[in-house]
Amino acid sequence: MSDAEDCLTASPLALGCMGMSEFYSDRDADNCAATIRAAVDSGIKLFDTADMYGPFTNEELLGQCLAPYRRHVMIATKFGYVRAANGTRIGLNGRPEYVKQCCDASLLRLRTDVIDLYYLHRVDLNVPIEDTVGAMSELVENGKVRYLGLSEVAPHTIRRAQAVAPIAALQTEYSLLAREPERDLFPLLAELGITFVAYAPLARGLLTGRYATLESLPQNDYRRGTPRFQGDNFYYNVSLLESLRQVAARHGATLAQVAISWVRQQLTNGVVLVGTTRTAHLMENLAAGPLVMSKEEITDLSAAFPVGAARGDRYADMSRVNR
Repeated sequence: MSDAEDCLTASPLALGCMGMSEFYSDRDADNCAATIRAAVDSGIKLFDTADMYGPFTNEELLGQCLAPYRRHVMIATKFGYVRAANGTRIGLNGRPEYVKQCCDASLLRLRTDVIDLYYLHRVDLNVPIEDTVGAMSELVENGKVRYLGLSEVAPHTIRRAQAVAPIAALQTEYSLLAREPERDLFPLLAELGITFVAYAPLARGLLTGRYATLESLPQNDYRRGTPRFQGDNFYYNVSLLESLRQVAARHGATLAQVAISWVRQQLTNGVVLVGTTRTAHLMENLAAGPLVMSKEEITDLSAAFPVGAARGDRYADMSRVNR
């Protein structure tokens, strides 16, 4: 196992902090800070953010909360998805000069002198991936970044990137309702020795059973704009949960714990990235760690949620993923 793999898999679960600054309505600054501290106390080693979350304020939150623990945790952040300070979405930027500019800004917000894992958030099709990753590799050479990562990147692009510099991690959505990575990403990552970081293992809440109707979501929740949470798609997707409930009942577990455990048991070299703003939900998610399902249960769940089972795209604009 490489040093990068060893660091990334130091704990089976990592904390995604996106929702602490934006997108979801159910957040409170004090609760979020307490959740981050509880994650550290519970043994979480990897914390995930991005400069576009907030924008910018999520990195500041992590920088403040993790400063006392910095030597004992890893921070992952991302660049390339450009937003103005007022939140306006500008586009994608993978130009070499922008890579360096973003890194320096993130270092300041995170209150650190090195970023443990630096991701390209989305591929800029106007810039060759070789140029972007080449600039990222210079950050490693200059001691500003330890490891490099890519997010939502297609296999052919991963190969091109890996030819320029070692890629330590690939982050992509993966859950019972998003199993597409199994087809072409998993074999490639195993071949190249790249750690898979699975985000949204609960399908943004669809797999928790907490949302029975569309009205369960606040009006300002960003999920209302995603296809899987709209109209008939939503009701079909939540109708798939019966098999999950059966397994949960046998183990005395929640649906969320079973869904996370299923993801964890699929990964031979991977990290499950769970996102929450509340300590109680964090503790619930962490309890999925020791939950081990039988081969029969894994098979049954996989059959109940085949590849492509969900209705509706993951994002309203799928053109920016898997490029």
